[in-house]
Amino acid sequence: MFNLGEAIPFDDKANDVLTVGELLVDMISNEYGDAFESNGYTRFFGGSPSNIAINVNKLGIRSQVASAVGRDGLGDFLVKGLQRAGIDTSGVQRVDESTSMVVITKSQQTPIPIFYRGADSELVYNDALEQALIHSKIVHFSCWPISRVPSRYTVERVIGIARKHKLLIGFDPNYHPLIWQKGEDGVSYVKSIIPKVDIIKPSEDDAERLFGPGTPAEQVGRFLELGAKLVVMTLGKEGAMVSNGIETLTYGTKATEIEDTTGAGDAFWSGFYAAVVKGYTLNEAMELGFAVSAYKLKFMGAVVNLPTLEEIKQQFNL
Repeated sequence: MFNLGEAIPFDDKANDVLTVGELLVDMISNEYGDAFESNGYTRFFGGSPSNIAINVNKLGIRSQVASAVGRDGLGDFLVKGLQRAGIDTSGVQRVDESTSMVVITKSQQTPIPIFYRGADSELVYNDALEQALIHSKIVHFSCWPISRVPSRYTVERVIGIARKHKLLIGFDPNYHPLIWQKGEDGVSYVKSIIPKVDIIKPSEDDAERLFGPGTPAEQVGRFLELGAKLVVMTLGKEGAMVSNGIETLTYGTKATEIEDTTGAGDAFWSGFYAAVVKGYTLNEAMELGFAVSAYKLKFMGAVVNLPTLEEIKQQFNL
């Protein structure tokens, strides 16, 4: 069990966080509105794994990415973006499918996406991925790579090796039916993954898609019943609820200004991972995760110019 008042011990490894999954382009509308009536869209670097890898690097810990992009201009854009951020791109596989893309409405609430899947699901397990994995402290993935094959099989192997080598496993259960093949029971598959990971961070929308309606406490309980070890349920402007099955805590939002919500969840993960690697207790890491998320919300795009974790701590008086 994870004690919220204690730090997580890690073995000394060459890398801190390995993120596995989608590397894609976010096309975000230049105007607010949920009807996709904007006349212009701006291209942003995107994909939860890459967002987290870049963020934690800026916050002061080491990261690597395992993803697949197309042999096209958008793939070049994404690889160069990682390189400019100082991220090792040896784990980015180039494949013959088109680079994946998400078109999103600019939003101060939960953004509405349209998904264009391609190269991201072609990620395969290879020696380079295994070496990156066993030399990392934490591995992170979301629903994207498990929603299609062959990347699903890749993540299944990653989980097995990670458990064998005692890595901390983080899972973002951002289930959305539109990223799964028609006719496939994605909900049941996501539920089967939950007991195999250590930390899970659903939003209210994620929980409702998986379980149907319920209060935050009911939803957290449903994740715990499936075998989740630590649940961090984000509640938008209402903050968050966190439980290890024994102790449940609530956290208020730290956001004072919201320009764009894209990538806010990734920013939380980033602050949380940076904090646990640096030796903060889980409770302190939660607070720092929410502070990093609040900082990101003030800017457009999923990846922003974050200060160090220590500067974030000082800015939010933590």
